[in-house]
Amino acid sequence: MEDCKHLSSNEGKRHRDLTPLRVCSGLMCLLVLLSTAFVMLVYFGFMSAVMLRLFSTHYSRKATSFFFGAWLALWPFLFEKINKTKVVFSGETVPARERVLLIANHRTEVDWMYLWDLALRKGCLGCIKYILKSTLMKLPVFGWGFNILEFIPVERKWEADESVVRQMLSTFKDPQDPLWLALFPEGTDFTDQKCIRSQKYAAERGLPILKNVLLPKTKGFCACLEELRGSLDAVYDVTIGYQHRCPSFLDNVFGVDPSEVHIHVRRVPLDAIPTSKDKISSWLMDTFRLKDQLLSNFYIQGHFPYQGTEGDLSTMKCLVNTVAVIGLTSICTFFTFFSSIWFKMYVSLACAYLATATYFNIRPLPIVGLLKA
Repeated sequence: MEDCKHLSSNEGKRHRDLTPLRVCSGLMCLLVLLSTAFVMLVYFGFMSAVMLRLFSTHYSRKATSFFFGAWLALWPFLFEKINKTKVVFSGETVPARERVLLIANHRTEVDWMYLWDLALRKGCLGCIKYILKSTLMKLPVFGWGFNILEFIPVERKWEADESVVRQMLSTFKDPQDPLWLALFPEGTDFTDQKCIRSQKYAAERGLPILKNVLLPKTKGFCACLEELRGSLDAVYDVTIGYQHRCPSFLDNVFGVDPSEVHIHVRRVPLDAIPTSKDKISSWLMDTFRLKDQLLSNFYIQGHFPYQGTEGDLSTMKCLVNTVAVIGLTSICTFFTFFSSIWFKMYVSLACAYLATATYFNIRPLPIVGLLKA
């Protein structure tokens, strides 16, 4: 077996010390993110993703994308501007506002958050959706957001997941709806122990021995292509690498790691991907073999090839967006606590609905569609 250990390890020294100032700053940011998330969900998420959806799925998604794109933009602002994490893009420069299926390696628990940095630059932040493990839907407040944004929960057992995945994918086929569907084909984040098990499985079945990624699971990817191929513009093959230490969620919040995030993007036209399941599986396996080599070179050289494909975020735009989100949150909070009893009743009912809808993974159908049925 090849050695799974490499330079980017959680065992290394933190890039920045966890000082009292960083702790206070991180807790303040987390408080802002939680409070704004709650208000955006109860007031704007409920109205756009529930009430408006009773009349139009398309306009419901557009409104939800607008409001939650503004909220999600707080995270890249935290990473790049407050915590001073350097985000370096490389590979191909992809067009703005395409409908895409995005596949990425899963090095740590926060990879998916750094995809927001790319989506923000492409005007698609509010329409990014993830296929994620169902336990994350149980997170307080954030789980409600995952439901509102139409993330697809899975148990990571295809026999149980296939019907849920295909049913939700069938609702994403309208080419007028913006879509970034993100999938991590490895199915879990990378650890040395998981890598060893993956290598053993590969050796027993004559598959590639990979040392920087796990063997990809192919059924979910095949299902996504089967359901959405006719409405997608491309597949984005994204590879993420960290310098010099992989971050945890709290590392991100407190700004101690990572020092740099490197994101390599390869745009693959749909006609370059086979149509049969066996050939799609082989294509995905070859893609991860190339991704493994790309990461090996990254850990030696410290960067991916063809850097500088995306510019820095505008500090002014980030500040204006942040002030707007916090301002809306403050106004809604004021009306909740200091206005009539009707606002309190609305918040209570919205919370009850969001908790129930998230638990049972339900979304309203348009009244027009129900009448026609």
